[in-house]
Parts: sequence; C-alpha cells; structure tokens
Amino acid sequence: MMNSLPSWSGFDICREIRTWSDVPVLLVTAKKEDIDKIKGLGLGADDYVVKPFSPVELTARVKAHIQIHRSLKEGNKEEVIIAGLLKIYPGSYRVYKGEQELELTGREFKLLLFLARNPDIVFSREQLFDSVWGMDAVGDMSTVTVHVNKLRDKIEDDPSVPRHIQTVWGVGYRFCM
Repeated sequence: MMNSLPSWSGFDICREIRTWSDVPVLLVTAKKEDIDKIKGLGLGADDYVVKPFSPVELTARVKAHIQIHRSLKEGNKEEVIIAGLLKIYPGSYRVYKGEQELELTGREFKLLLFLARNPDIVFSREQLFDSVWGMDAVGDMSTVTVHVNKLRDKIEDDPSVPRHIQTVWGVGYRFCM
C-alpha cells in the first residue's frame, strides 16, 4: 500500500497507483520543466497541472478526466432496441431476428428505427415520409406503403398478421414492441 508524502514524490505515488488502478491521475505540482511533465505523463498521469493554477481550470480538467474515464469504463455500449425477437442496433445499422441478422436497405432500416424509437404512436404515411425520407424528398406517399410491406416481409413471422408494424386503418402505422 502507499506511503504518505513527503517520503514519496508525486511521481512515486503515480507509479504506485498505476500498479493497481486506472483511475484518472492529475499531477498538480510546482515542477514546470518539460522533462518533469514528460516524466509524469510517462509514468501514467492523465494530466499535469503546474502551480500556480486556476481552480476553475483544475475543476474543469478533473471533470473532463472523470467523464473520459467513465466513457472508457463503460465501453462503446451501443443502444439496443428490443422488440420481441427483434434487436435493433442503431449505431451499426444492424437488425437481428433471434440469432439471424436481417438484410435491410438503408431506407428500411431508417423506417424501422424511426418506428421502433416511437412505439405505440400512429404515424400517417405523410409523417413517415417527412421523418424518414426528409421534407425535401421528392416522391410518392405510396413509397411508404411499399417499404412498410418489404419491412414486414423481413421482420414479421407472418406478414399478413403483423405483430410489430401494424396498420391503423384510415390513419397510418404504429410499431408495437
């Protein structure tokens, strides 16, 4: 275990901490030579702050390093939307039904993702077209129906009796989890 200062230098403490932890280490020191900075960072310090320093800047640096540390600890956990056997991975544009990866076009994926992120909300074809294709897109509203049908063929067990993408007659479509 660590000894206390002054018998150990900040460099010694940093070296010791790195043997058992990956917590952020910020060295706050009066040593301002480049060789000291290089040594401190080389021993595993995440930052090196020279005295005198601004307390506001030190606080900002500590917060930034804590956020970086948390992000690295959590990894790149991708958001996953789960609906029955469907698993939708927005970051990697992947959809699985059970263990089987589905082959979706970019537009099919965007349509599915939009609906899945807004479950139980009924959207008209016009709303879906504006949201998925974009307000500036030129096209026919029937393209929404075509894409919904193609998507149902890929994600539903029985596309004629859809579980996930349901038609609300006279209104539009909704996604059910």
